[in-house]
Amino acid sequence: LDVRSLCLIREILARHDALADFAFAMQGLGMGAVSLFGSSEQLEWLEKTRAGAAISGFMLTEPGAGSDVAATASSAQKIQGGWVLNGEKTYISNGGIADIYVVFVRTGEAPGAKGLSAFLMPALVTGLEVVERIEVIAPHPLAHLRMTDVHLPEGALIGKAGDGFKIAMSVLDVFRSTVGAAALGFARRALEEALARVKARRIQGAVLSELQMVQGHLADMAVQIDAAALLIYRSAWIKDQGAARVSREAAMAKLYATEAAQKVIDMAVQLHGGDGVRSGVVVEALYREIRALRIYEGASDVQRVVIARSMLG
Repeated sequence: LDVRSLCLIREILARHDALADFAFAMQGLGMGAVSLFGSSEQLEWLEKTRAGAAISGFMLTEPGAGSDVAATASSAQKIQGGWVLNGEKTYISNGGIADIYVVFVRTGEAPGAKGLSAFLMPALVTGLEVVERIEVIAPHPLAHLRMTDVHLPEGALIGKAGDGFKIAMSVLDVFRSTVGAAALGFARRALEEALARVKARRIQGAVLSELQMVQGHLADMAVQIDAAALLIYRSAWIKDQGAARVSREAAMAKLYATEAAQKVIDMAVQLHGGDGVRSGVVVEALYREIRALRIYEGASDVQRVVIARSMLG
C-alpha cells in the first residue's frame, strides 16, 4: 500500500472505531521496518501479520529517553554467531501480546544516533519479560518490557549494523502522517456528532444550531478539519512520489492534525453540554482517544523541533 492508502484506511477506521484503527496501525508500525528493509527470511513474519496469524510490536521508546531516539541505552553485544540484547523499553504497543517485535538497541558503531541497530525479536525468546502492563485513559495493550541476556542469531539484524536510526526514521516518516489521519477521522466523527446534537437540541425556545455563536464554532471546526486533511495528504503524496525522507512534512501533518483534532473534539464535547462527559457518549470516548495521539510517535513539541531544524539547516 502507498502512504495515501494507509492514511485513508486509518482515517476511515478511526472515524468508526478507535480500537480497529489501533489494531491496524500497530501491525503496520510493528512490521514497517521489515517491509522496508527486511531480508527474505524476515519477510515471512510480514506475511504472517498480513494474514492475521501473528501480532507485531515496535520497541523504540525507553524509560529514560522518551522521544529522544539518539539517547537509546538498550544495547546489543556481538558474540559468536549472533547478538546478546539487554535493556528496557516502555509504552510498547501490543507489548505482552505480540508474537514478534522490532527492537532498536545500541550496537556502538558510532556515538548517538549513528550507533543504533534494529533487530527482529520473537516474543518467546528467553530473557524477554513484561515488567508492567500500562493502563491509560483510552485502553490499549501497552507494556513496559525488559530484555535480560536475550540471544538472537545474526539473521535477526535488520539491514546493517548502525542503520537503526535510519530505519526507525524511515518507518516514522510513513506512520507519523497516518497518526494525523487517525486524528482526522476522530475529528470528522466529532463534527458529525456535534452537528446532529445542535440540530436537535433546543435552548430557550430556539434550536441550538440557529445561534450565531454555535455556527461560528462549527465553522472553526470545519476549517481545522480541512486544513489538517490537506497537510496529511500532502505529506503522503510527497512520500508516494518517491521522496527519500519527508520528516518535515510528516511532522507538520502530525502536529497540526492531532492538535486541531483535540480542539475540534473539545468543542464537540462543549456543544453536547453535560452529556459530553457522560460515559458511553461518542464524543466522551473521542476526547479520551485523541489525547494519546499528541504524544506517541513523537510528541507535539518534538514535531515542532523537527520542523524548526528543517528550516534552520
